[in-house]
Amino acid sequence: MFLFLQNGVGCKTMDYEGFKKEILAMSSIDLNCYKEKQMKRRIDSLIAKNGYSGYSDYIPALKSNKTLYNEFINYLTINVSEFYRNPEQWNVLEKEVLPMLMQKTKKLKIWSAACSTGDEPYTLVMVLNKFMPLSSIKIYATDIDKGALEKAMLGNYSLKSVENLPAPYLEKYFIKSGDTYTIKNEVKNCVEFKQHNLLKDPYPTDCDLIVCRNVLIYFTEEAKSQIYKKFNNSLKDEGILFVGSTEQIILSNKYNFRPIKTFFYIKEKQL
Repeated sequence: MFLFLQNGVGCKTMDYEGFKKEILAMSSIDLNCYKEKQMKRRIDSLIAKNGYSGYSDYIPALKSNKTLYNEFINYLTINVSEFYRNPEQWNVLEKEVLPMLMQKTKKLKIWSAACSTGDEPYTLVMVLNKFMPLSSIKIYATDIDKGALEKAMLGNYSLKSVENLPAPYLEKYFIKSGDTYTIKNEVKNCVEFKQHNLLKDPYPTDCDLIVCRNVLIYFTEEAKSQIYKKFNNSLKDEGILFVGSTEQIILSNKYNFRPIKTFFYIKEKQL
């Protein structure tokens, strides 16, 4: 089957395999590492919503329309985030995990991986501020989506994003204007944002804590396995990996991790 474009040149109708190759070339995002059924359904829905008949006419549009391309990348990277998501897990972090880490060092190196629009690294700052002044806090926060990072650096959030936060956090760390909550500059200054692809870019080293939540569920088992190994290499001995509420690591010892609390894994000390 051939599709005839406006310039009269015929091209073979593109299938999903061809689409994945085009996206890899355009964005360095390897869709082979994502669960195919789930991701293909999302992409097909977005293509239909934008009025395109299929991959063959959507790809040229992505190449020529920056707004459309940015929308696709944002949709692809599944930026669903909120402050203090799963509060009971943040309580465990505050009451048990951070005190344990701080027995060894008061200057923690923390990486918020796949941080989306900044909700989680900013939450980390608020929790850490119970233990140390803001001037002593530095969070490294990364995401593949440049648009999400730009939103994170602006620090403007809706009521829905912050509704789980304890009231004292809202009062202390935000400026409210109408329905918008803006992170104060002294909190923004604690977070260093950077674009990063978990599947191909080098990882930070010597981390005490890595927070990566509600992201790995979209990856294939093979991709997850590689990411867990890289996370382990990024951590100091007895550093902690904090994962999402649907992401318990099966056979975590394969990656040199040991569960210490639900959703928290410690890197086994090297002998």
